Amino acid sequence: MADMTPSTSARHRAVDSPSAPEFAKVISEQRGAVHALTLNRPSALNAFDDEMRQIIADAIPAIARNPDVYVVVLKSASPKAFCAGGDVRVLTQTAATDLARVKRYFRSEYALNWLLECFSKPTVSLIDGICIGSGAGLSCYNTHRVAGDGYRFSMPEASIGLFPDVGVAHVLARMQWPMGLYLGLTGRIVERADANWLGLATHCIGSAAFETIVERLSDAQPIDPLLDSLHRDPPAGPLQNEAEMIGEFFSGNTLSEIFRKLETASGAVRSFAEKTLADLKTKSPLSLAITDRHIRMARHMDLRETLVQDYRLAVRCLEDRDFYEGVRAVLIDKDRYPQWSPGALADITETMIDRYFSSLGDDDLTLPTRVEMQAARV
Repeated sequence: MADMTPSTSARHRAVDSPSAPEFAKVISEQRGAVHALTLNRPSALNAFDDEMRQIIADAIPAIARNPDVYVVVLKSASPKAFCAGGDVRVLTQTAATDLARVKRYFRSEYALNWLLECFSKPTVSLIDGICIGSGAGLSCYNTHRVAGDGYRFSMPEASIGLFPDVGVAHVLARMQWPMGLYLGLTGRIVERADANWLGLATHCIGSAAFETIVERLSDAQPIDPLLDSLHRDPPAGPLQNEAEMIGEFFSGNTLSEIFRKLETASGAVRSFAEKTLADLKTKSPLSLAITDRHIRMARHMDLRETLVQDYRLAVRCLEDRDFYEGVRAVLIDKDRYPQWSPGALADITETMIDRYFSSLGDDDLTLPTRVEMQAARV
């Protein structure tokens, strides 16, 4: 969900306005056997909003029933970003006067994530530049995920008082443990080599070949032989080289244990531990505690269950204060000095965290089963 983009100028807001159809925020078009969905909000690094969500959500069922479409390609019109996350500035501003509307947005976005997971046709995401938060939710459930030269993935939600949502806890929980937990807590950027190693990307292909991929797929060329022929194995990335250290520190059974290991590190791993600890201490303690439990629980949950839990956590974050304070400090005032509440991990109790994970009763997110989605021909 996190949007770590700079503020958008008034001129660019006008360009992105739905009143100018030639500047649709998502361009939906069929090219031969391909249906391309192009994120087209470059001035905001494709920060995802409800208008974009609606376009994609409306397109997918129609594409599923179109016999002339062989594959969907999800790509970006921006050379800098695939998607910089959800437009959280707008969400927090709207929530101040219309909380119900923002809750509906979260419900709808998570329903879109589930729709993409259950979609019946191959989907190729061509990812170059940053892919954060909601961008991960758009691409992680595609059958083919191509990392371009500038690929940068991260889930930095704890920096703004949120948590890794859009179902990505399910993805992180299935990585070589505890790598996904480390990425969820730190929000560290993953580049293409490590994305390939971790399974976030299925192929590493230079972004100069992206248009060629679309052209060849439009002629209904088989996907796997095409992408396999263009893929080049990258050398080991920094995360792969640091995997042993990450495993040593983040394999603790609790967040407190992870902090203790980092605080008492010595020898060759001390520098890594100090930098990691300093970074974690800038984040919302409450968000870290929620993220830790969420990813651990997701190891035993399917994606549908994870998204239901995402919604519970999102509602509680909207009802609390750290999300608003994080967005203010990082994206609005940009003073980088958020006043978290509670201010320290030691002040957080299990009861506090239990409340975040408790059922919303009749307001819980309800998603169709996979069988029901398939019966609906999506």
